[in-house]
This record gives sequence, structure tokens and C-alpha cells, in this order.
Amino acid sequence: MCKDASGKWWLFSTAPGIAIRSSTDRINFKYEGLVFPNGAATWTDTYTGTSNGNLWAPDCTIIGGTFWLYYSASSFGVNKSAIFLAKSSTGLPGSWSNQGLVTSTTTSNDYNAIDPHLFIEGSSWYLSLGSFWTGIKLFQLNSSTGKLSSSSYTSIARRTANSGAVEAPIIYKSGSYYYLITSWDKCCAGTSSTYNIRVGRATNVKGPYVDKNNVQLTSGGGTEILATHGSIIGPGGQHVYKDSDAVVINYHYYTSSGSKLGINLVDFSSGWPVVY
Repeated sequence: MCKDASGKWWLFSTAPGIAIRSSTDRINFKYEGLVFPNGAATWTDTYTGTSNGNLWAPDCTIIGGTFWLYYSASSFGVNKSAIFLAKSSTGLPGSWSNQGLVTSTTTSNDYNAIDPHLFIEGSSWYLSLGSFWTGIKLFQLNSSTGKLSSSSYTSIARRTANSGAVEAPIIYKSGSYYYLITSWDKCCAGTSSTYNIRVGRATNVKGPYVDKNNVQLTSGGGTEILATHGSIIGPGGQHVYKDSDAVVINYHYYTSSGSKLGINLVDFSSGWPVVY
């Protein structure tokens, strides 16, 4: 989710063509259409394995009035995957230009190029990504193109438990700390989902990130900040950003009636994020 200069929120979500929704109050969202309607994103078909397949985990940032949208193309359980970039001046259907491939992985790689997130600090741009395999990676970007400035990367989180189930990285800075927020365990299985949201922090964007127990995230560390509770099942796929009133976390979760959007606020005053 991202917010434009007029105060409108934009929500982009996994779908064939990437679904677009907007809101004027951060509560009620209007469906606007697709980033790539009518199967237009043919360049992704080789990664999704089908024509007009689901495009995953879009990540939106608005810079100087321009929408920068990173998104993934893949299929479940394989790491033949890619991350692409699109740009728009309005966010609306019909306004998006394909900026091409950012990075990709094949079965010869030991990580998975999905779940992108753009983090900007000053003139430095970074892209975090990863799901299962050897975990979460951090790449440096060229701030002019939004593409990789180098093929080298830093490993910033990894699990061996539960088949290495860590993904959906978000980096957020509060005070002197960088916070790496990820989703653990089983996504996308309806009310059988076990997704939960974890965090570690570091004083350098490249890590090392540690959890509250000082366990490095590259050694399986991660402090839980949101998990199944009551009728809220499997929260994850999160985004964290600073809004005008508070720091906001949005995520998806399941109930007995289907998939939902969750929006909460986050308090970093203790040095660790508390969702409320």
C-alpha cells in the first residue's frame, strides 16, 4: 500500500494482471482494475508457467509523483522466478509502463527471486527479496533505473526449521535501528494457514539483524509480532510504512469467509515494534 500527494491510498495485490484498489479513508477500498489487463504481461508467462498467471506480492512506492511497482512472477514450490518493475504517473489502469526485468533466479540458484521490497535511505536504494531456499537477500539498486547496480547481495535472514519458511521481507527504519520484518510458515492455505509475522533489528541496513533474544536472523532468529488470534488466521504478506497519523502495518489474513485485508498501527517507542 502507498499514499499519493492528494492523500489517497493505493493497494496493489496478487492477481492475474495485479489488482488495483484505492481508498480515501484507509478503511473502504474501491476496485479500480488491473495494472496489466487482458493478459498484457506476456513477459511473465515463462515464470508463471501459464498465460496470464497470478503476479505476486506487488510493492508500491511513490517518488516525486511517480508510482514504482515491483512485482514477482513464479509458481508455487519452484525458484524459477523473476521480479519486474512497472511505473505510472497516476496508479490507474492503462497508465502503467513496463520497465522490464529487475532480477531472476533459476533452479541453479539457492534462493528465490520473489517478494520484492524497495527501501530508500537518502540516495541509496535497496531491494530485499526472498522466499524459502536460503532465505532473504538484499541487493543495492541504481536509483535512476530502479534496477540492480550489482549482482552481488547480502544474506540477511534464513531459517532451516519448517522447510526454511521465511519470506516477504520488509525493511523499516525507526530511530537508529533498521527493522527486518518477515512472514514465517504456511501462507495461502485458507483457514489452514499458519503464517505469522516476525522481526529483527540492526544498526546497519545490511545487518546483522538480531531478534529480542539476540539470535541472528541468519541463524533462524525472529521475534513474533503478529500471529493467529481469535478469528484472524495466518496474518502475513505485510507492508510497514509511515503515514500521517502513525506507522501502519497492512497484511492479509483468513477467516472462515475468505481472505481479508488487515490494517493496524505499530508502536516502535520501546525499540521493538508492537502492533496495536
